Amino acid sequence: MDFTERLSMLEQRLAFTKAEVQAATTESRQQLRDRIDRTQSEIERSAMEAQQRADEVRAGGGSVWAQMKADAAAHRADVKARWDERTRQMDAQAAAADAGWAESGAEDALDYAEWAAYNAELAMLDAIDARAYADELARSAG
Repeated sequence: MDFTERLSMLEQRLAFTKAEVQAATTESRQQLRDRIDRTQSEIERSAMEAQQRADEVRAGGGSVWAQMKADAAAHRADVKARWDERTRQMDAQAAAADAGWAESGAEDALDYAEWAAYNAELAMLDAIDARAYADELARSAG
């Protein structure tokens, strides 16, 4: 597996996310709603693909990472439900409390992303070591 290519794709995704967040800070609420709708559609597509992969993996023995990605998809659905609720009329105090919850959720998601990055690094190093060991054994046997 080419981990470098996957890491480059992830780096591009993070750069795109950073640009989207920066652009969003200057947009009207309607523009933000449109941006959220576009992003949600992409997330839903990705979540369906992740769920299908997780189902396939579970049928074949299971991968903790695939299940975690599927669980994250369920969390995103919860975030969308809260966003939908936010669009309903609220008073200023409730809106402020909701904003606090959303900011806290964003911080938690960033913490999780950092944790996932460390775990991805460890999994890649383990995979590289396992491949090196398998190649070493094949050379010594052959």
